Amino acid sequence: MKHVVQRGLWYEELETEVIYEHSPGRTVSEADNIVFSTLTMNPQALHLDHAWSKTGAFGQPLVNSMFTLSTLVGLSVAQLTQGTIVANLGFETISFPRPVFHGDTLYATTVVLSKRPSRTRPSEGVVRFEHTGHNQQGDVVVVAVRNALIHMRPTDTDG
Repeated sequence: MKHVVQRGLWYEELETEVIYEHSPGRTVSEADNIVFSTLTMNPQALHLDHAWSKTGAFGQPLVNSMFTLSTLVGLSVAQLTQGTIVANLGFETISFPRPVFHGDTLYATTVVLSKRPSRTRPSEGVVRFEHTGHNQQGDVVVVAVRNALIHMRPTDTDG
């Protein structure tokens, strides 16, 4: 009997000019925001204080943008990099064009902007991803361009 293990895509399988849609989405709760903010030592009232936030520009607490970024990348893992990533090399750009609020659902897509074999690691390649997150209304709430080191397909695997 064949044994199949869920994994991301090998370097060779990642294609440019393809929009990878990640599913399911992730609804963000108030508890998510509070736990993430406090775990990361971020006491910003904008994330934790409803009364204070009511007096601000948005009239309610905002979800911590680092939670939004982490969730954006996390939504792509099962489809793209589960078990095939060597390392996250860094982010080129990150933007948050609209805020995320408690109860919003984040959805993500990824485009491979470019890829090239590693100059120093012959069994790996550098992939440049553009991850885009939008809410349930389709508004873009986060865009991040990152580089990651991805394993090339092993020569002794069926896939």
